Amino acid sequence: MLDLKFIRANAERVKEGARLKRVECDVDGLLRLDEERRALAPRVDELRNRQKSGGKEMAKANPEQRVRILEEQKKLKDELGGLETRLSELDKAMTALQLLVPNVPAPEVPPGKSDADNVEIERVGTPPVFDFTPRDHIDLGTEQGWLDVEAGARLAGSRNYVLKGDLALLEDAVLRLAMEHMLAKGFVPLSVPTLVRYEPLLGTGYFPGGEEQTYKTDARDELYLVGTAEVPVTALHADEILAHTELPKLYVARSACYRREAGTYGKDTRGIYRVHQFQKVEQVVIDVADEAKSIAHHRSILNNSKEVLDLCELSYRVVNVCGGDLGVAHVQKFDIETWMPSRNGFGETHSASRFYDYQARRLNLRYRDVEGKVRVCHTLNNTVAASTRMLIALLENHQQADGTIRLPEALRRFMGGRATIGRALARKG
Repeated sequence: MLDLKFIRANAERVKEGARLKRVECDVDGLLRLDEERRALAPRVDELRNRQKSGGKEMAKANPEQRVRILEEQKKLKDELGGLETRLSELDKAMTALQLLVPNVPAPEVPPGKSDADNVEIERVGTPPVFDFTPRDHIDLGTEQGWLDVEAGARLAGSRNYVLKGDLALLEDAVLRLAMEHMLAKGFVPLSVPTLVRYEPLLGTGYFPGGEEQTYKTDARDELYLVGTAEVPVTALHADEILAHTELPKLYVARSACYRREAGTYGKDTRGIYRVHQFQKVEQVVIDVADEAKSIAHHRSILNNSKEVLDLCELSYRVVNVCGGDLGVAHVQKFDIETWMPSRNGFGETHSASRFYDYQARRLNLRYRDVEGKVRVCHTLNNTVAASTRMLIALLENHQQADGTIRLPEALRRFMGGRATIGRALARKG
């Protein structure tokens, strides 16, 4: 969340940021409650001090004085009790409002309502030109016996699938390549829970607001399936005070991810572009509260993912995400969209996000700086590889006229050294 002092000092800037993000929040209401609390707190402190003084006075008082002191203490207790109740009510109400106030977008964030308004800032590679009629990933996967969406639907409902044979191996190969690439960059590998409590989702900014997209267990456990390893990895050091010498923390985790895809009825229903379960390799950075360093980290984690796409010999573009497409917690986000022939366009495969101290403040994630002062950390994250969308791009871009799939050089050692996978299929078109 945003620091309350920052909100006080920058109320109009905060409100403008909320308007840019198209997020409803009550900054003025929060500040009114804050004003009441700041006026009330000194009186509470005064009464508490008088209570302590009365206790000391009682020890020295004679019987007559004690009667007077006890009467005064009773009045103090009654007044203090009422004020403390009001303070507690104010704290709860302020926290509820403060959690809804979005992070302030960077000046470079373009205006816009949706992903249609995101601004392209870079394009890499050239989409393939086929001298045959290409198949989409569903036809390729089905005809090769690699993909079974009907079985997925029977097992778990719509937007589920089963990968078989070489496609299951290719999924693993992509994720292994991504992990290996990040290890070479100095990132520490983690294996983290994908069932988490409410607090990590609140701390990373997914709650409140993202409950509809999240699978929840029943009341016996009160746990949630994460949509990304960002949640448990970023929350790993919640409520800790790290030494500045420990930073930056560079983490990478491979995990299953679960998303309800609520509100997407009828959208991307064919294939495995928008599914309920997939695997992902995620990179997370935790560092000191330095905006210049965060911006440098942002460029770096974006570049890490671009390098993986380069190794996979895929064409892609980078977009600067507009205000209306930004999440509540984001300062700025760059999406990588990879070329997918079946879409005759680019599809989102990566999101590189910068938060400054927004997530860390909610997580109470801090460090002690060189002067010994405790400060709130900065956090960032980015996808390295998301399995299903990477598979779409690999199958469709590297298909050959006979229906086999050419494997990029970087993936071959994870696939038994083979240069291609699949059998020749009947010509299409």
